[in-house]
Amino acid sequence: MAAFAPLFGKSLGVKKAPITFTIDGKVRKAAIPDVLSMSVEPLPTLAEGGEIWAETGHPVNPKKLALATGRSGSTYADYGLKWDNSGRNGHYAAINWSN
Repeated sequence: MAAFAPLFGKSLGVKKAPITFTIDGKVRKAAIPDVLSMSVEPLPTLAEGGEIWAETGHPVNPKKLALATGRSGSTYADYGLKWDNSGRNGHYAAINWSN
């Protein structure tokens, strides 16, 4: 992740927030009250219910990442920033998470 450090010129801050994450079939959803409502689904394929997986080298999972798109209503708004990812790039992968 150190390779990304030059991309950040200003820290907007950090705060605690409850995060809800769900998987419903092939749809992945994340929510932070009053901040984030994000949902992705796999890119369409010729195979019914199919998914496109790629070895992208992504830091979350470099060996297996599903190509996806943001579902309608996928938005973020906090720290003076607003972002709508509806119909735009998305992806998902299994990760090992611990606190």
